[in-house]
Amino acid sequence: MHLYDSVKKEKLEFIPLVEGKATLYVCGPTVYDDAHLGHAKSALVFDLLTRVLRANNLEVTYARNITDIDDKIIKKAIEQKKDIKTITDFYTEAFHKEMGSLGVKRPDLEPKATENLEAMFAMIQKLIDKGHAYKTTEGDVYFDTSSDSEYLTLSNRVQDEDDKQNRVASSDQKKNPADFALWKSVKDGSVTFPSPFGAGRPGWHLECSAMIEEHLAYKDKEYAIDIHGGGADLLFPHHENEAAQTRCSSDHKLAKYWIHNGFVNIDGEKMSKSLGNSFFLKDALKEYDGEVLRFYLLSTHYRSNFNFNTQDLEVSKKRLDKIYRLKKRLFGLAESNEETQFQKSLLEALSDDLNISKALSLIDEMVATANETLDTAGKHKELKRHTMANLAYIETVLGFGVKNPFEYFQFGIDANTKTKIESLIEQRNEAKKEKNFELSDKLRDEVLAFGVQIMDTPAGTFWEKV
Repeated sequence: MHLYDSVKKEKLEFIPLVEGKATLYVCGPTVYDDAHLGHAKSALVFDLLTRVLRANNLEVTYARNITDIDDKIIKKAIEQKKDIKTITDFYTEAFHKEMGSLGVKRPDLEPKATENLEAMFAMIQKLIDKGHAYKTTEGDVYFDTSSDSEYLTLSNRVQDEDDKQNRVASSDQKKNPADFALWKSVKDGSVTFPSPFGAGRPGWHLECSAMIEEHLAYKDKEYAIDIHGGGADLLFPHHENEAAQTRCSSDHKLAKYWIHNGFVNIDGEKMSKSLGNSFFLKDALKEYDGEVLRFYLLSTHYRSNFNFNTQDLEVSKKRLDKIYRLKKRLFGLAESNEETQFQKSLLEALSDDLNISKALSLIDEMVATANETLDTAGKHKELKRHTMANLAYIETVLGFGVKNPFEYFQFGIDANTKTKIESLIEQRNEAKKEKNFELSDKLRDEVLAFGVQIMDTPAGTFWEKV
């Protein structure tokens, strides 16, 4: 397996720190608002990476944090006159629900900032003891960037004094403009946490380094973990500062491989009126099935910036529809776990830095070939077995085609209407049994009036939205 390393800027063979295992940490959401399409893209990319690592027979431990200490959270709590936990619990639950709609599996570990303060205190003290951090008379603790000869080697940039380094206002007591807060004293009467350094709040960059060290890090390896991931905007200053903290407080570097996904942009001219220019995932999920969004957001390479627009989304949906049409064609057949050449080729493509374009072209070819053969005379038992196995493999590795094919084509029909349609179909089936074809035809027309079509199959009667 090969992955593009954002720091070395080249594709490298993935050789895990421990044979047969892989550790992955991804920066998660700050839970003060609804998830947006950028959150969705990142979550999907690393969900896919985790699936591909596991398909390569690696035992994966995937961690993604929840930032539940932040000025934005405090501001919203004050505005809504609610306590912090009420705010963070609400948006954490919403995040999990929306990511679940996209088929994103929950990480193995999901540490929260509020539950890892002791780990942060320990890391701060180590940095102070080793001469990499200092306390100010105001009660702040800063990382001394001049003490780290490797600072900025991750992002390969020249420090700009205007770069925003802190979660809260900066201090004139910093030794260097580039120094960033590990612990910030707060004297405005807002939310604080007790610490050995005084009441205050942790620096944003600190939490990830401390959580990795506490929950995921190898203690006896050159690197704490195999892979660290996140959006491209996190490379500096967040990941740069994380790496500095870990490097200077422990006997290892933070990550062997760094992986970053591109941005999501909204193309306002090509957005539907119903969706508008909303960047929130919840609005997109009202208009499109979660799996359609999954397929679309993963349809371009993870490192590329993504221009979200409804025109391209509709084209992408038709591509996913073809998978479901084939699945529907084989509906009712026994499951199969046979290994095929298609599966090997698909995994080979995805193992090449998640080459999704190659993977999707292989799927298109498999679907087209299967349909062409099924259109010819014959029972095609072997083809059907192989195709069932291929569809199951696509579900596992890519998360496409996981739904009942008939239910997939019902998206957009509300629950009450579905109940009415199901009742009419049941009445129609009874009328057919009784050979009351006049009533059967009348009930069929009532069903069709809902903008759906009926399919009578050996496995039963199904319907879908036209």
